[in-house]
Amino acid sequence: MDIADLLSSGGIVLRGGVSSKRQALHTVAEAASIALGIDEGRALDALLEREALGSTGLGSGVAVPHARVPGLDRVCAVFVRLDTPVAYESVDDRPVDLLFALFAPVNAGAEHLRALAAVSRAMRSPQLREHLRQARTVDAVRALFVKDAPVAAA
Repeated sequence: MDIADLLSSGGIVLRGGVSSKRQALHTVAEAASIALGIDEGRALDALLEREALGSTGLGSGVAVPHARVPGLDRVCAVFVRLDTPVAYESVDDRPVDLLFALFAPVNAGAEHLRALAAVSRAMRSPQLREHLRQARTVDAVRALFVKDAPVAAA
């Protein structure tokens, strides 16, 4: 699975200004609303409902929040990089600054799981995380997710 296929340039947000996990998830929901055309409130509620089951913080400053929302016809993603990491109840108790959020149709079973696995696997790479933190533009971030692309922090 090519992660870049899930992520449009409009779904990448490079900004800080949040001071809590809830605000970070609100930023994710806002990005999803703009990029994917889903209702912001519904997206936030779905993300918070999923977080109530257990934190999606993977460790090393990464979270992969995900939710199923009505109205989508395929799995889609948004990526948010925060300027200042926030407490997120991650498995390693480190704050999070990289959020790669997945939104799936209500009936997406295997497709949603494959996307989660691909994103989780990719985000385990220390090199990718560092390049994501150093990238200066939305296009540079998106290029990092293109399969077989050379890793560069343009």
